[in-house]
Amino acid sequence: MAFGRHSLGSGGSGHGAATRGSGARPLSDINVTPLVDVMLVLLVIFIITAPLMASSIRLDLPKTDAGLPVDAPRSVSLAVDRSGQIFLNGQAVTADELATRLTAAAEASRDTEVQLRADETVPYGRIVELMGIANKAGLTRIGFVTEAPTPAPVTPAR
Repeated sequence: MAFGRHSLGSGGSGHGAATRGSGARPLSDINVTPLVDVMLVLLVIFIITAPLMASSIRLDLPKTDAGLPVDAPRSVSLAVDRSGQIFLNGQAVTADELATRLTAAAEASRDTEVQLRADETVPYGRIVELMGIANKAGLTRIGFVTEAPTPAPVTPAR
């Protein structure tokens, strides 16, 4: 019996001491998740407020007519249908009227762009003739307006 009591006593006290000792040991691991969360919130706040800080400077700028904002680039629409009829901004015109109106557009702004639309059956020579009229008028920016091809229907593979 003494042997069993000694065994129980030392085993019980040893086990109790081990439990008590491991529970009293301080934790040395740092939980960085809250730290990362705080840093991300601060980063978002900085990203949002930084541009606002740069534009908060109040200035009384001098006034002048030379600094007026430039108008957006102008454009005129030039179209040629199958029959060769010329349309400027949707209105039918002759070649002489076209030259006069394009010259007026060039005098208003040298950056005016001619957006050229032509039916695919119009001869190339007619297109070059219209480009020459625009060039003589002083308009050198010419853009060709096209349509995207319609995609071919996809047939399932057999």
